[in-house]
Amino acid sequence: MSKLYIVPTPIGNLKDITFRAIAILKEVDLILAEDTRTSGKLLKHYDINTQMQSHHMHNEHKTVDTLIQKLNSGITIALISDAGTPAISDPGFLLTRACIENDILVDCLPGATAFVPALVNSGLPNDKFVFEGFLPVKKGRQTRLLVLAEETRTMIFYESPHKLLKTLGHFCEYFGENRQVSVSRELTKLYEETIRGSAKEVLEYYTNKPPKGEIVIVVAGKK
Repeated sequence: MSKLYIVPTPIGNLKDITFRAIAILKEVDLILAEDTRTSGKLLKHYDINTQMQSHHMHNEHKTVDTLIQKLNSGITIALISDAGTPAISDPGFLLTRACIENDILVDCLPGATAFVPALVNSGLPNDKFVFEGFLPVKKGRQTRLLVLAEETRTMIFYESPHKLLKTLGHFCEYFGENRQVSVSRELTKLYEETIRGSAKEVLEYYTNKPPKGEIVIVVAGKK
């Protein structure tokens, strides 16, 4: 029976993958990978020899119809991203929606997602939170920040290292210098760290120590 499996992969430590995920990746007919070179290292580590095909933000619009045809022919496909759960700030939504529209089964496995450990590690309230992903780079950024300045729930953002200082500066400007912030970097990897403090304090820390690696920012909501 045709089915699309959404399979989370480790965000750093290769041990952070489930037994079921490994079994599915070995059993399916095809694996869609955001970057076949990156995913190839994971598959080699677990002796997974399933055929791979590239599926990323630059080609997903063009390949969805072809993939639906393949699924309708009766094959099973697993979708993975470079790290974490597909469709969370990574490709996956378009194909998942197309499968649902075409009555093709979709099965999303539980597994690694960067924002969950970052949220828990932050020490900020996590009974209610909002996931924002990446802020707009230019157009709409100011408008979004003005809206979020009034958000009372804990907020979660993804950011690249070379834009972290700019974003923290905007948090000081729009949320206030004393708003509590937690920055988790390189989660599950050798140089993992979490820096907590006011927006001003965290900005000063990373001004003196330029960040590297994948970053999750957790920000307290407005009191």
